[in-house]
Amino acid sequence: MTTWHWVRHGPTHQKAFTGWRDVDADLSDTGAVERLAAHLPEDALVVSSDLTRSVNTASAVQRDRTRLPHDPALREFHFGVWDGVYFSTVAEWHPDLSRAYWETPGDPTPPGGESWNTSAARVAMAVRRIEAAHPGRDIIAVAHFGVILTQVQAVLRLSATDVLAHKIDPLSVTTLDRATGQAEVINHCP
Repeated sequence: MTTWHWVRHGPTHQKAFTGWRDVDADLSDTGAVERLAAHLPEDALVVSSDLTRSVNTASAVQRDRTRLPHDPALREFHFGVWDGVYFSTVAEWHPDLSRAYWETPGDPTPPGGESWNTSAARVAMAVRRIEAAHPGRDIIAVAHFGVILTQVQAVLRLSATDVLAHKIDPLSVTTLDRATGQAEVINHCP
């Protein structure tokens, strides 16, 4: 049985939409990084999105664990033209669409980006592919807020609207067992 330990990358301190735009993580809180690394199973495999903030966070918690190749399918949601733009500006540009994107997530799609449903399907395919290649393993996946929420949604069988009520902090771990449909922890900051 595969257990997923979803780790959100370190803080980016961004105040704008941050999706596929490549920004680094602040990993200067070495105590938090060390507590997180110690909390995770020692024999787990480590995979991350291919964005710098996840790659560097994965390297910080890897220790002697086996590292899998970075996976672009584990990237944050693609916000299209909204990426790098302040939330208030996006609300001015696209008032109805920006509200719908967060209030009724699913099909609303940012210009040039992807919807919640498209993002969730992309991540689900990656999860199934990784599980098939490494059955029964503990997997530490260092990824992003939206990616982790899609997996909480899938495992707990929540609506996208309901799952958005969950907080996923930087350097937190969310441990999910897809086979049993249970969450051991959500947003645990060791």
